[in-house]
Amino acid sequence: MNKKVLIVDDDPVQRRLLTEVVKKAGLESLEAEGGVEALKLCDGPEGNLISLMILDLVMPDLDGMGVLERLRPKKPHLPVIVQTAHGGIDTAVSAMRAGADDFVVKPVSPERLQVSIKNALKVNALTSELTRSRNQSRGFLSFDELIAGSPAMTQALKIGRRAAQSNIPILLEGESGVGKEVFARAIQGSGERSGKPFITVNCGAIPDNLVESILFGHEKGAFTGAAEKHDGKFVEASGGTLFLDEVSELPLDTQVKLLRALQEGEVDPVGAKRPVKVDIRLISATNKDMIQLVTEGKFREDLYYRLNVFPITIPPLSRRADDIPALTELFITRLAAEEGRRIAGVMPDAMEMLQKYEWPGNVRQLENAVFRAIVLCEGDVLTKAEFPQIAAQVDGYVPSPPPAPRSTQRPIYQGPAMIGDGLPAPKGAAAIPSAIIGNGVQILSDSGDVRKLEEVEADIIRHAIGHYQGHMSKVARGLGIGRSTLYRKVKEMGLEAGL
Repeated sequence: MNKKVLIVDDDPVQRRLLTEVVKKAGLESLEAEGGVEALKLCDGPEGNLISLMILDLVMPDLDGMGVLERLRPKKPHLPVIVQTAHGGIDTAVSAMRAGADDFVVKPVSPERLQVSIKNALKVNALTSELTRSRNQSRGFLSFDELIAGSPAMTQALKIGRRAAQSNIPILLEGESGVGKEVFARAIQGSGERSGKPFITVNCGAIPDNLVESILFGHEKGAFTGAAEKHDGKFVEASGGTLFLDEVSELPLDTQVKLLRALQEGEVDPVGAKRPVKVDIRLISATNKDMIQLVTEGKFREDLYYRLNVFPITIPPLSRRADDIPALTELFITRLAAEEGRRIAGVMPDAMEMLQKYEWPGNVRQLENAVFRAIVLCEGDVLTKAEFPQIAAQVDGYVPSPPPAPRSTQRPIYQGPAMIGDGLPAPKGAAAIPSAIIGNGVQILSDSGDVRKLEEVEADIIRHAIGHYQGHMSKVARGLGIGRSTLYRKVKEMGLEAGL
């Protein structure tokens, strides 16, 4: 799902120039000749795809201030960069108070505008992620906050929205890591139980002897170790949603009691004298073939049909290649902020590689891969080098090491010990393989003794810095050391003065 930048300006030349700037930033653009047309685009089918607006203040039909005034109640989080030919402190303050995120004066340089675009999108992405996390924890997560640009996921969301409007039991099917719990939270957040309790139970992680107590509760003294009364997950979820993850892992004797609880709308706590009424919305999830389990006698058929009233299949990430860029950016925004890193994004060839990978661990595996890449990254953008495990499994992304160039020179020496100047070895000297390093790195002193390791190392580092024109991230990668280690060595060796 590509981000779109809405360019609003009555000057066609200016729109054309801005379109080129947006294109160079790797984004798509929409154009509007005035404020009225811009608001129509925001309210139209492409409105949800607009991630940024570049807005001219002076326009004949509806000026920029008017657009901001009408836009903010509908799209309070849409970043807006205001531009005008009449810059002044009062104008800038008024625009920022009206809801603009940045203010530039025409003619603005392409570099300045690209920085403004990247900053606005980055801040907006982090704000959106914080809002999404807050909504998820409070039970207000909606389908609009899920990433679903691929046809397979779009269809799943369409079905999920319909299911959210009723209290029908739902069975979410899909591979491990596809995001079944997030989908279940969106169902609750889009229905009448929005904001109510959302209780998750991982049925596969509960010991068999505690399943009944955890689900249905127990009275004090009902069994050894029951020091106090426990309500159970059904009672905790009453009024809201109970999410039974990996429901296929429930023991058969517990399945009988679960079926009764669903049919009667009440549970029998262990040791209780009377049942307890509950009002829940049930959403179950599994990564197993439930029909096969029923056939093998490992899951009750009557309970299966009770749970499988409204099945929804969540597609694996291998069928959602179009969603990988947006998911990756989402994870970079959150994880880089958590790690205190400034990561601008992913190189195009690295993103192409990520989209070609099959992702057997689905969205969870992608999140972990991005996390690892952020930790490994020494620059401000993720490259293929930060995804070695992925590159090793994608055809065409692990080139064989090039064969060593065959030298046409004789073994290379300088006097007794200079590599790189093509002089023959003295009599009795052992043969040293040809290895030209810049203009030569001397390994022996004039007196014939081997130079100290730190002196040779300093020459190599100085040469590498010159070779990479002072780009320290490339220097560190070329030398195979961390950037912090490189800076430390540069300081210790006193190389700063010569850089």
